[in-house]
Amino acid sequence: MKRLLSMTLAFLMLLSLLAGCGGAPQPSGDTPADSPADAPADAGDAPEAQSIQVAALASGYMEAYPDMWKEVCEAFTAETGIEVELITDKALENVIGPSMQGGDYPDVIHLATGREAGLTEQFIKDSNIADITDVLSMTVPGETAKVSDKLAGGFTDTSLTNPYGDGKTYLAPMFYSPCGLFYNAGLFEQKGWEVPTTWDEMWELGDKAAAEGISLFTYPTTGYFDSFVPAMMYVAGGPDFFEKATHYEEGIWDTPEAKTCFDILAKLASYTNPITPAQANDQDFTQNQQLVLDNKALFMPNGTWIVGEMAEAPRADGFKWGMTAIPAVSEGGDAYSYTWFEQAWIPAGASNIDAAKQFLAFLYSDKACEIFAKGGAIQPVLDIANSLEGDNQMFYSIYDSGAKAAMGGFAAYNAVAGLGTVREVFFDPLNGLVSGTTTVDQWISDIKAASDLMRENLME
Repeated sequence: MKRLLSMTLAFLMLLSLLAGCGGAPQPSGDTPADSPADAPADAGDAPEAQSIQVAALASGYMEAYPDMWKEVCEAFTAETGIEVELITDKALENVIGPSMQGGDYPDVIHLATGREAGLTEQFIKDSNIADITDVLSMTVPGETAKVSDKLAGGFTDTSLTNPYGDGKTYLAPMFYSPCGLFYNAGLFEQKGWEVPTTWDEMWELGDKAAAEGISLFTYPTTGYFDSFVPAMMYVAGGPDFFEKATHYEEGIWDTPEAKTCFDILAKLASYTNPITPAQANDQDFTQNQQLVLDNKALFMPNGTWIVGEMAEAPRADGFKWGMTAIPAVSEGGDAYSYTWFEQAWIPAGASNIDAAKQFLAFLYSDKACEIFAKGGAIQPVLDIANSLEGDNQMFYSIYDSGAKAAMGGFAAYNAVAGLGTVREVFFDPLNGLVSGTTTVDQWISDIKAASDLMRENLME
């Protein structure tokens, strides 16, 4: 629950949490909140040296390399002369939220849609995110290549970066990860089990594992269904069904493809370790991940950051990370791995938008990519996977093993009284399905009702 704090207390709290990699913050208002439409696109045309504030989520990648954001900020300052005041925290939203309620915004925020408690989604709904389309044509500070030349294809052609469908980019793609079902490959070797490629095979394995006291499935929090459910949509009906479902097309939830999704998710709930919902929160989610490391559950949806996040956790003898795509509906069907990626963005009310755009452009530099990779955070730039080793090399080769890539997210809609976020409508009720407090019929009925409102209030 967010608490309204006085501006003085909020400021003191932020100062106490700074992991600064630059000088003291400069007074706000140095740069207009909105960049001129004809502002130069080349990052070499730098404004006078100033200080920007960058707020970044301290995710699992920082467990593996705590200084990665600090070093990137230092490298940016060395290249541009622009100082950076850095804030990182696992509960970033709670740290920056109070001051933002008073209109004091960081210049750059690294906080993805969907997974966290909803600040990014709220800013999208409120149209409070700056247009960063011109960043794509900027020259990366310290290099000769433009941002658009370095980015891998498709990452700026999705609603996760272009939420309004107006042909403009508002969120910068960051830290991409092939997502799927993670498991203990060592256990499968010990048992002589095959990794399922269809859902029928999955249920057969679930029954076999249950006989040995092992659940088929768990999940860290319901937020992790933001990669699982979209991939399931692709599995059930391909890109066409996914596009219609994520844009809340009328009648879409009464189609055979939708029934396939609902049936599989409902059945999977019955195969889920029953302790999961009680631990599916921001404080205890690693305990659900630990179920896989302890051979108490076979599979969990996750991303490649899991290796760093659980690096120090105890595990069963012979444990080895494995990852597989979401199984096909039937033999010969397509399996999918969702490509989940994080986002960085600039609040429309930020004080230093021009310098903030330079910082976004620098995030795709060879230097920044090298630093981020030390924590297993892989930027979506061309040919970066060729430099990976170990588990990451295995994870990022999933698309070479027959899985298809699923990408995209739910279309943004205007805030309406009584209408929750995508997570609240589509994912959170899965806790109730597992615990038995929510029925499948009620879940589907609520999705249909919410989708009607979402469709009527789509952002244009």
